[in-house]
Amino acid sequence: MINPIKISSLFLLFLLSGCSGNNRTNIIINEQLPTIEPDYTGIVIPSNIAPLNFIIREEGSRFEVKFIVEGKKPLSIHCRKDVIKIPEKKWKKLMEKSEGKDLAIEITSVKKTGERKKFETITNKIAPEPIDPYLTYRVIYPGFERWNVISICQRELSSFRVRTLIKNSVVEANCINCHSFNNGNTDDFLFHMRGSLGGTYFLTNGKLVKYNLKTPDMKNGAVYPRWHPSGRYVAFSSNKIVQRFHISYNKKIEVSDLESSLVVYDRDKDEIMPVPLEKASESMDTYPEWSPDGKTLYFCRAPQIGESYNYTDIKYDLWKVSFNPETKAFGKEEPLFKASEVGKSIAFPRISPDGKYIIVTVSNYGCFPIWHQEADLYSIDAETGIAKRLNLNSDFATESYHSWSSNGK
Repeated sequence: MINPIKISSLFLLFLLSGCSGNNRTNIIINEQLPTIEPDYTGIVIPSNIAPLNFIIREEGSRFEVKFIVEGKKPLSIHCRKDVIKIPEKKWKKLMEKSEGKDLAIEITSVKKTGERKKFETITNKIAPEPIDPYLTYRVIYPGFERWNVISICQRELSSFRVRTLIKNSVVEANCINCHSFNNGNTDDFLFHMRGSLGGTYFLTNGKLVKYNLKTPDMKNGAVYPRWHPSGRYVAFSSNKIVQRFHISYNKKIEVSDLESSLVVYDRDKDEIMPVPLEKASESMDTYPEWSPDGKTLYFCRAPQIGESYNYTDIKYDLWKVSFNPETKAFGKEEPLFKASEVGKSIAFPRISPDGKYIIVTVSNYGCFPIWHQEADLYSIDAETGIAKRLNLNSDFATESYHSWSSNGK
């Protein structure tokens, strides 16, 4: 008599071997990298970043994705959709103590016919340093007509948790802007507000205080804040900003300064003073930036325009001036990089934590390049003034509003 258990076992073994055999005979090795969005290919990622979810832009009725780190158990995902959503706990376990290693991503597409296509493995590098835990940003409609719905939010970079710090619906729908932290200190920051509750608001140790930083001697209010490393001073520019709307030009809007100057607010003494530059009356000075040691103030400068001018001729250079934090004395200003000499203009100088490099946005003209497709990021050597275009730029998008991590990595 034949044992039915043995027959069942043999039948199951036959089915399993047949399935495995089909997979091997139908698999196609594709020597091209898969198309995924965002394009997480050949990049460096911090170990504490949130899961890198992506969409696979390849044909297939289902997909198999495997994330591999040497010495760790691979993380495998089988999905009938092209959207790959990685479980946060499993991702965190895979990335834990993986600094400096490679992260390999293997993607296989499976068609309804059973044909399997395995793509070339994506290899990314895991950075030896972690990323800062939070990123703060302003949320606003992607245009210039509406600003009645604005919020300043905080995103936890190791997850997808977002916290709203302030929403303008609770402040009479006024415009809130220019938030800035005291050297990364989340307990000490400021933001501007325009409208019925206009002013500069400082939040320190949970206490919110409004200041009016426009003195009777100032033509315009204080904007674009940058904190001194000591936390005692905050540099601002005082700008008269105008908008232009084009009828037929490919750029629908242009933002320009009619006049601008630099001021410094002393928090300890509650005093605001102008930065005494020699050619201040002949220039428009904006976008201040302190050196990490607090002894140099960088800024953007263009010649003061007259009543009749062409806004495309306004081009800003990068200048610097020395500063003594003890006496509050400034030295004589001097140019560091003259972008105007090569027909360009710079904006948004941001210096690296080690003080060696200044990243700027370079565009064809003006100081507000967020609608300029040609705007790219350049690195300027803070010692020599030599500028270099960064290889992260795109020919199809604007690069601007950059920010260094606290460790400069």
